[in-house]
Amino acid sequence: MSSKLFTPFKLGPIELRNRTIRSAAFENMAYGNKPSEDLKNYHVSVARGGVGMTTVAYCAVDRSGVSFDGQLYVYDEIKPALKELTDAVHAEGAKVSMQLGHCGNMTHRATCKCMPVGPSNGFNLYSPTFYRGLKKEEIKTLVKRFGEAVDFCRDCGFDCVEVHAGHAYLISQFLNPMINRRRDEYGGSLENRMRFMNEVLEEVMRHAKNDIAVVVKTNMTDGYRFGVSMEEGLEIARNIQQHGVHGIVLSAGTVSATPMLILGGAMPYKTLAYYMDMKKFWWLKLGVRLFGRIVIPPTPYKELYFMEWAKRFKKEIPEANFIYVGGIQSRANCETVLAEGFELMQMAHVLIQDTDFVNKMKENETHRSKCGRSNYCVARMYTIDMKCHECVDFLPKKIQKEIQKAEAKNKKTMPSAQK
Repeated sequence: MSSKLFTPFKLGPIELRNRTIRSAAFENMAYGNKPSEDLKNYHVSVARGGVGMTTVAYCAVDRSGVSFDGQLYVYDEIKPALKELTDAVHAEGAKVSMQLGHCGNMTHRATCKCMPVGPSNGFNLYSPTFYRGLKKEEIKTLVKRFGEAVDFCRDCGFDCVEVHAGHAYLISQFLNPMINRRRDEYGGSLENRMRFMNEVLEEVMRHAKNDIAVVVKTNMTDGYRFGVSMEEGLEIARNIQQHGVHGIVLSAGTVSATPMLILGGAMPYKTLAYYMDMKKFWWLKLGVRLFGRIVIPPTPYKELYFMEWAKRFKKEIPEANFIYVGGIQSRANCETVLAEGFELMQMAHVLIQDTDFVNKMKENETHRSKCGRSNYCVARMYTIDMKCHECVDFLPKKIQKEIQKAEAKNKKTMPSAQK
């Protein structure tokens, strides 16, 4: 049976060899905020595994936007190492994208080297730390930083940039009426709350010119009562489309209030606490152990868990090139995504478990990932490098049991378990 899954696709000024994209799941491999051999080797492995484009995650456009010590930010000294990465990915026949963003208040002074910032003054319970509202002139400076970051990516050999406007990072914080309490032109009505995003996208498109593809990740909904609603999410997506971007990734949830809506399933709380540095995060480690299920509530996992919401966006904004992400486990899932009218799809879990996943799908129409969606890789990557539990030499028995329990629960919702 012929399928367009492995046919080329024109994404703005670039052409992908097939319809698959490695989504911007955080690697935590930029040790000391510098590209590492591990980071390069992982993305080269994904490219060798057949993906159309791989995305390097979480590059902050400014030092103030860094959340982790293993995260990239834009500065000239790392250009040669990033050029090595992009050259190596291109040698395997894939394109490579850089995700650009700013964490806003989701950081700590010790990490970002300044007082954290956001749309308004506040307190971040998850760091925990106080943060201050950005001044208007600082907003204008950050808008320019996004444009300059596009030029930086071009110099480093990237084919595409993905602007992160979701998940409760800075752009998303401006969109959120609970976080953004400003009384000027950047707060209040949805039109005002979109102003920062619109200024960023205008600047990004101006710098992208005609040789860099631009993709935007946005939330369909924040997933809780006082956040961005589905109706607002639709209006935000319409605004994004009007900037002439080449693709829009449809996600949902926030890293602060509804993280498991983003990922599907449950957070392995024991794993998360196990890897946390006791000296650096003792309060968070204790909090996760005692209140993990309350603070990070689980979301029932199912394959293609964002599909129904994404179909609504596609129906109401048919002119947009929406990129599907969420719960892809098999070749059959990919074919469903294409059948629903989406031209491109992103995936992460399956490419952490097996970087050769795309090639295996090409060879076998019935191929399914062995990823059990325990989210071990997620719990681990916030402290040390991203890795599947299958690639770890030693795991304590309590972690093994937690993984087994989660995978057994998720298996009940997978088609192969229902036959």
